[in-house]
Amino acid sequence: MSTAAIIPARGGSKRIPRKNIKEFCGKPMIAWSIEAARKSGCFDRIVVSTDDPEIAEVARQFGAEIPFMRPPSLSDDYTGTLPVIRHAVEWLSDNGSTVSEACCLYATAPFVSPEDLKSGQQMLQSEACSYAFSVTSYAFPIQRAIRITSKGRVAMFNPEHFQTRSQDLEEAWHDAGQFYWGVAQAWKDEKPIFSEDAVPVTLPRHRVQDIDTPEDWVRAEWLFRAMQGQGAD
Repeated sequence: MSTAAIIPARGGSKRIPRKNIKEFCGKPMIAWSIEAARKSGCFDRIVVSTDDPEIAEVARQFGAEIPFMRPPSLSDDYTGTLPVIRHAVEWLSDNGSTVSEACCLYATAPFVSPEDLKSGQQMLQSEACSYAFSVTSYAFPIQRAIRITSKGRVAMFNPEHFQTRSQDLEEAWHDAGQFYWGVAQAWKDEKPIFSEDAVPVTLPRHRVQDIDTPEDWVRAEWLFRAMQGQGAD
């Protein structure tokens, strides 16, 4: 049995072209995820699942392996994470490397730390669950969120909480978009991740940043450099 990091990295990014290998603070974006996986010591294999030869070559340069090229049927804009990880887990198992645990590690997660990956694996094992994945808290109570109506006016999603004090509202959390540890069978069954059979690995908000737009990219680089300069945890 082996433990694998599986990094999905297809070539068709639209909003930020070539996002997975675009330089981020001195390295191709994907290199930060590969480096964190290597430093964690959690993995027997670090595999990049890609349909793109250039991404494959960059990944190899930074220590990952590409034992297969992802098929076109799993490389379009509509394919989710679960079937991609299932394909990788099954391919490895069918080719002499039976996987017991696999961690889906996003290629665009430069803030991921080796320590958090270790924590996720420990929680997966100690909690006897199917998944353990990174989460962080919302900075503002979601119960007091507002929408802008079709008439350009404002309405609350939950108007019953207009008078409720923020400190009396339940804290809400969201997927941090960094990593998802799972037992092999859960991936093979494409079992939903957001369920009672998953445990959260909580991260501080300053180490979580979605990078979906050029504006996100610039902000993430500012934050990343600031954290490196101050040794922030």
